Amino acid sequence: MGNTGIASIAAYLPRLRLARKAIADANRWANPALAAQGKGHRTICAHDEDSLTMAVEAGRRCLGDAPEPALEIIQFASTTPPFADRANSVILTEALALPFDLRCADVTGFLGCGVTALIGALENGRPALTVASERRMARIASAQELALGHAAAAVVTGAENPIARFVATHSTAVDFVGHYRSAKAPTDYLLEERWVRDEGDMKIAPPAIETLLRKAGRDAAAIDHVVIAGVGRAAARQIAGKCGFAENRLIDPLDAACGDTGSAHALIMLCHALEQAAPGETILLANVAQGCQTLLFETTDAIADRPDIDTVRDQLDGGVEDLNYLRFLSFNEQIDVDWGIRAERDNRTALSAFNRHRKTATSFIGGRCEACGTRQFPKGRCCVNPDCRRFDTQIDEPFSHKIGRVKSYTEDWLAVSANPPFIYGNVAFDDGGVIMMEFTDCEPGELSVGTPVRFVFRIKEKDPKRNFHRYFWKAAPVGMAKVR
Repeated sequence: MGNTGIASIAAYLPRLRLARKAIADANRWANPALAAQGKGHRTICAHDEDSLTMAVEAGRRCLGDAPEPALEIIQFASTTPPFADRANSVILTEALALPFDLRCADVTGFLGCGVTALIGALENGRPALTVASERRMARIASAQELALGHAAAAVVTGAENPIARFVATHSTAVDFVGHYRSAKAPTDYLLEERWVRDEGDMKIAPPAIETLLRKAGRDAAAIDHVVIAGVGRAAARQIAGKCGFAENRLIDPLDAACGDTGSAHALIMLCHALEQAAPGETILLANVAQGCQTLLFETTDAIADRPDIDTVRDQLDGGVEDLNYLRFLSFNEQIDVDWGIRAERDNRTALSAFNRHRKTATSFIGGRCEACGTRQFPKGRCCVNPDCRRFDTQIDEPFSHKIGRVKSYTEDWLAVSANPPFIYGNVAFDDGGVIMMEFTDCEPGELSVGTPVRFVFRIKEKDPKRNFHRYFWKAAPVGMAKVR
């Protein structure tokens, strides 16, 4: 396969962790069996996050690991995209402030779409960014409600200084129906777990893995790290044993700490494996979904120089526990909260105005005066510096990568918010510029004047009448994330 491989990889796990015990306790009256599964946590989106916002964050982290590659292809893979007929990959591209002359594609339809998109990018060989992201929902009081998780992962592929070289791939296509979600259903329909494992997973995965090893001319005993995704923990161990892998070579499926994150999960586990790998080691990935998608990689010397920042383990350990099950249901719009008369307004987006200001809203591009150097947001014809005031001297100035500081803030319990209070205020930048904007990823009482903040792409408002989401950037207290 030449030198094509993975140049950079990163995961994004939302900061909130819903304790499974909170789910089990709330629904014990209806399903007492949940108590036995009520250990650990699952990742959950905040009220202003979805599969697209998580994809943007994963993409920023992935591109932030190394100098920006000359990307040619952008792929967004998800079974839960916010739009069915609007290119989510194009929104992703604009939010990352990438050039417009790219080929964008949305890949969806089954939980193997993330790995399938990655295989396509590797076989193509052209520089590509592939992002898989999921915000799957489950029925209230179901076992799946405890099992699922929300997350995203991004991979840059190409021939430029890869950290892991692409060795071989093999895929099989089997219409084994272990679960399904029809076009209009918000949640999955599940089949019996043991039957799925014995008649599906155990019969589909081993032959695909064995074929991959034959194609690559490798022996199972020579594989250093084994990623088996799309199946339960017990099934993964059985598949590994049947294929001849030692159990200690299996990468932690991470289900206890974050849940099953759907099409993103295999890539998150791959990221976790690469974070542990040394140069010259082999990583086998097998994802079971309507067949089996397999990949084999070999790490290069470049992996030793990969920044050890914001790893999967860092994010798992750095989550914020949330015990509020009702808030989780509200975030998922599974209960209808009465937000009062103030919420009774039309949230229609003026798409003509949005089109004129796309770079401002989606890419978070402001302006810098070429005459005096003053930075401002939004960009305008006139410089805001009272000592300059020149017209038509503004050039584009990206703000998404900057670090700002809280200049003022308000916690407004009367304004409408899906997660009260509505926290907003002024953010000032050391290199110039002040912006009035909303704060996120913080609780009441956590902000103070001078708090450093970074900027995240989030849902700004929802228009339930027309099913349209409007996105913008918000200020969040600085964590450990390294973003582009």
